[in-house]
Amino acid sequence: MDTEPGVEFDGRRVTACERCPELVESRSRIVNGVGPDDADIVFVGEGPGATEDEEGEPFVGRSGTVLDDALRDAGLARADVRITNCVRCRPPENRDPTVDELSNCRGFLEAELQNVAPDVVVTLGKVPSQHLLERSVAVTKEAGSVHDLRVGETSTRLLVSVHPAATLYDRSQRDGFFETIAEAARLAGVREGSDGQSSLGDF
Repeated sequence: MDTEPGVEFDGRRVTACERCPELVESRSRIVNGVGPDDADIVFVGEGPGATEDEEGEPFVGRSGTVLDDALRDAGLARADVRITNCVRCRPPENRDPTVDELSNCRGFLEAELQNVAPDVVVTLGKVPSQHLLERSVAVTKEAGSVHDLRVGETSTRLLVSVHPAATLYDRSQRDGFFETIAEAARLAGVREGSDGQSSLGDF
C-alpha cells in the first residue's frame, strides 16, 4: 500500500518504518493497534509506554487495567473494541511525541480509522484529543463531549476522554472516566448486558 522506502504498511498495521530516528532508537518494536478490523469503537492513545513496548500491545499496563474495568462496566470487553495510538513507537523516557513524530505517524492512524470505520472514536488524554481535533483541548473540562471528526472523505463522532492513568493519580477522575466509556458504548449502540454485541439498527 505504501511505497515509501523503509516503510511497510497494510492499511492497519505498520511492520517497518524509520521516519523518526529517535523513536527507532528507543523502541524495541512497533506497537500496532489491536482489536477487530471492523470495531464499532476505536480508542486512540498517545503512544506506547515501557510495558506496551515490551509486550507489543497498547494499554497493557496499569492504565490498561483501568480501561478494561471501564469497558466491562459498560458491557464491553477488550476484544470488542480496537485500541491504537497516535504514534506506534515508544518515545524515549516516555516523553510526549513531538509535532514531527505525530505528523510522521498521522497517515497511518487516519488510514486505520478509515479502514476500520468505527461509529465512535474515543481519544484518551490530551495528546490524541488535540492531535485529532487539531486545536487546544482542556481535557478535564471537555471530557465526555462529542465532536465531528473528519478523516479523509468520511465523518465520525469523536468522544473526548481523560487518560485512564489520570484516575490512578486523581481518584476523583474515576467516575467521570467510567461514565465517558459508558457513553461511548451508548453512542455505538451497545445495549447494557448485551456482552458487547452492537445493536446498530437505529443508526
